[in-house]
Amino acid sequence: MENYLVNDIVMMKKGHPCGTNKWEIVRIGSDVKLECIQCKRIVTLSRAKFNKSVKCKV
Repeated sequence: MENYLVNDIVMMKKGHPCGTNKWEIVRIGSDVKLECIQCKRIVTLSRAKFNKSVKCKV
């Protein structure tokens, strides 16, 4: 498992409906807040769900 920091760009396993699977980390805590690179949608995932869903750091 990698260490992720705020402003890192990560690639998720599943793509977003807008057509990209790259996200910027906005906040890290007990949950992780991500912003879609393409459409700027913000989602919040629990840390466990984030660790299962992330593919790699870009």
